[in-house]
Amino acid sequence: MKTYQKLVFMVVVGLLFGSFLIPAGAKEVFTVGTEGVYAPFTYMDEKNNLTGYDVEVVKAIAKKLHAEVKFVPTPWDSMFLSLETKKFDLIANEIGKNPEREKKYLFSDSYLISGAQIIVRADKNGISNLDDLKGLKVGIGVGSNYAQLLEDVNKDKKIDIKYYDGNMTTVLQDIVAGRIDATVNDRLTVGYNVKKLGLKVKLVGKPLALVPSFFVFRQDKDSGALKEQFNKALVELKKDGTLVDLSLKWFGADFTQ
Repeated sequence: MKTYQKLVFMVVVGLLFGSFLIPAGAKEVFTVGTEGVYAPFTYMDEKNNLTGYDVEVVKAIAKKLHAEVKFVPTPWDSMFLSLETKKFDLIANEIGKNPEREKKYLFSDSYLISGAQIIVRADKNGISNLDDLKGLKVGIGVGSNYAQLLEDVNKDKKIDIKYYDGNMTTVLQDIVAGRIDATVNDRLTVGYNVKKLGLKVKLVGKPLALVPSFFVFRQDKDSGALKEQFNKALVELKKDGTLVDLSLKWFGADFTQ
């Protein structure tokens, strides 16, 4: 009789303990739309495995929720439509908010903070804001948001802007070589390139604009519940240091706040 009572007690305790780990109504499997071609956030590695900061954060969340995650590689131009038509449960693709999106979708808490910032060679001092770029040669991607930002403050043409049609690596290499003095770009992209290539450049001054990234969900009851589960898991990942560790791994610095 005592053995039977002990067994019942253990089963009840197990059920109660499990209920704290897995919220009522939690999804055992959730699907995630992501590009898979957007390094360092979501891309295929040399072994053709999906990886990246966003991918690893989602996997860490799934582990906290004791759930399985399935990624659905999706072109950017059909990403939101695919979410709306329930091809997957949420989007993970370094997405920011804007008024139009906020009317149509639910957003998690932020898990990454991007921002435009000035980048110079590691041994260069005396630059901390856009005014300090006057009289200097600054490389920028042609047609980019950063080019527009620089052009807007360069009405007097005192900044010598050199336009690039290539990737960020070329711009950073030209800074190291002394062909240009600085650039303005996404601090996350720069952090990734610096860590990957070992380039001797640095971020200076304060971010010119901060842009948080969020996971995106449909506006319905089930998606609202999943969003809340994600937010609780994010709190835990911030508390136990996992989120910071992933930022350090991918960008070489803590860009989670």
